[in-house]
Amino acid sequence: MEEKKGFFNRLKSGLSKTRQSFVSGVDSLFSGFSEIDDDFYEELEELLVRGDIGIDTTMRIIDGLKEKVKENKIKEASACKQLLIDTIKNQMRVHEDAYEFLNRKSVLLLIGVNGVGKTTSVGKLAGQLKDRGKKVMLAAADTFRAGAIDQLKEWANRAGVDIIAGQEGSDPAAIVYDAVAAAKARDVDILLCDTAGRLHNKKNLMAELHKIHLIIEKEYPDDLLETIIVVDGTTGQNALSQAREFSEVADVSGVVLTKLDGTAKGGIAIAIQSELNIPVKYIGIGEQIGDLQRFDAEEYVNALFES
Repeated sequence: MEEKKGFFNRLKSGLSKTRQSFVSGVDSLFSGFSEIDDDFYEELEELLVRGDIGIDTTMRIIDGLKEKVKENKIKEASACKQLLIDTIKNQMRVHEDAYEFLNRKSVLLLIGVNGVGKTTSVGKLAGQLKDRGKKVMLAAADTFRAGAIDQLKEWANRAGVDIIAGQEGSDPAAIVYDAVAAAKARDVDILLCDTAGRLHNKKNLMAELHKIHLIIEKEYPDDLLETIIVVDGTTGQNALSQAREFSEVADVSGVVLTKLDGTAKGGIAIAIQSELNIPVKYIGIGEQIGDLQRFDAEEYVNALFES
């Protein structure tokens, strides 16, 4: 509980730039307008879009807010700030079944472009899952990025978990095949695969992921298979574009949003969840194993709006 509280405080301070740029504008809007009219909604729309929430999500939030304002017969702008917060939270709820992989044998493929913190997220996740009593194994299947294999070996060492790795440049699907065989033999609960990080050649990426999926489905048919994309929270709309592009070539079932410490673009978590209908499952705010935590919509929006 103490760790959770510490994480919330660090998240709050990590989102301070987002609060300064976005929430202070929202506060000024609510105190500057005495009544709720078209101008009020127009300014709110502009603020939300500027806060990296994205146009589609902004329109959904505003439509939801209008509905609640009408329902509750609210006339003063100052009275509907909490309604806005609740409407945003509703856009972001993560269902409990998003974490089904914690309760059964699973293979998690983590994908994402270079530099977003993918390999680090795999390592942190391994440490956390092991701390929960899970038997975890890593597969170093991002074989094209220089240093990725050594970096993952370091994390495996830190987390105290087994790792299956090959040579740089070797076939990622072959590594996954070996890892699946080892995971079966050692009765592993969760196999985490650090895999493809290239978007510039979608055709190759698609073929590679397809090959990996076929291997897992053939060798590990009863296990839950999840593909999770890791994106960098500091890149705002670019993170949303990456998540969208990856979800066009892979069946993405979740998002890890990293580097939320010190970004002015914290609104992107709302956009990703709402526009792509893919749950943000974990958020990262630092370098330590405990700096990656399960996403909590309630906490996140509170951290955004609390001064």
